[in-house]
Amino acid sequence: MMQNIPTIVIAEESQTQEVIKLFLSECNGYNFLASTNDFSKAYNAVKELSRALVIVDLSDYPDPGLNFITKISQEYPNCKVLVLSDCPTVDLIVRVMRAGARDFLPVPLIKADFTNILDSMYSEFFGVSKKRTKCRVLTVFSNKGGIGKTAIASNLALELAKITKENVALIDLNFQLGDITTFFDLKPSFNISYMLQNLDKINEDFLLSTLEKYKDTSLYILADPPYFKLAENIKVAQISKLFDILKQTFSYVVVDTSAGFEAKTMTALENSDLTLLVCIANLPALRNCQRCLELFEKLGYEQNKIQILINRYMENDEIKAADIEEVLGKKIFWKIPNNYFTMMSAINKGVPVADINPDSNVAKSYKELALIVSDSIYKQNLSFGSSRFDEKDNK
Repeated sequence: MMQNIPTIVIAEESQTQEVIKLFLSECNGYNFLASTNDFSKAYNAVKELSRALVIVDLSDYPDPGLNFITKISQEYPNCKVLVLSDCPTVDLIVRVMRAGARDFLPVPLIKADFTNILDSMYSEFFGVSKKRTKCRVLTVFSNKGGIGKTAIASNLALELAKITKENVALIDLNFQLGDITTFFDLKPSFNISYMLQNLDKINEDFLLSTLEKYKDTSLYILADPPYFKLAENIKVAQISKLFDILKQTFSYVVVDTSAGFEAKTMTALENSDLTLLVCIANLPALRNCQRCLELFEKLGYEQNKIQILINRYMENDEIKAADIEEVLGKKIFWKIPNNYFTMMSAINKGVPVADINPDSNVAKSYKELALIVSDSIYKQNLSFGSSRFDEKDNK
């Protein structure tokens, strides 16, 4: 028999409380317990429950609400929090996830989104891994080396894991000059060549026990082959099959590729839901980016599948964002600010940039980028345009 999860609703507006109560009545596995606009009463109620879902509307009182979420997330791990707000800014969403909330939805609520999130949360209450119904594959690509692809792929993958709490795979497909293990200071026991030799044995348990897990996160790393000769034996068909298998286990697969159009890289691009085409603000890089866009058009890729990411961007550069868009004939999807000292410190120490300075403009930009491309935010079509940063914040 299905166990019901007691559910407490915290909202200032009575209309919001009633809508949530109505939607809950149509969700299997949840029992509406109470609604209130008093955080203290809600906290006392949670203390009496072995497990609970708390739905918090932060529209009116975001700061007290965030303090409440932090407190119950730390003290009651069997309590899960779903946050609502009528002002779903990137800053708020980042703060909500840091506080320990399980998910976020904008107000007014869309019933389908609400019920889908509750369905996905139900099995988590009982320690059951939910079945992956959709995996989003993100490839970081450029046909020009030395412009920061690996830094982007590494930091983006880690932020995705931290924000979504889902299993994320980071794959190094740069078989000659892969650097992902260096960026994380790892010496993995297994690499992609071993994985491809054992495709017939691979299942979810095999992947999660074989890929290198990064510290206490849900990020799993598949390293490049340690020797050039091993890479020579890797076939395109093996890469394609590996992607099929990874999609059954991971919610996100982030791919770092070589700088070129070899068959293995093209296989990754074909399997991608989103390709971040990396460029910097100088003429040689822009010419290369133009050629890439022309090729992708000839290959019939949808425009939305390819998005422009400008790395090391400075507002006072001679080449402005508007100039780049005019040259490429395409809007910039994201801009990562130039912060040489913070990035080089992270690379030299083999740690993510957030470990060096989480408040730096570049660390914040990676977090916001992860929010934009993650399914929970992406489905809501929240258009934040571009990375929000100020040059005075270069730290």
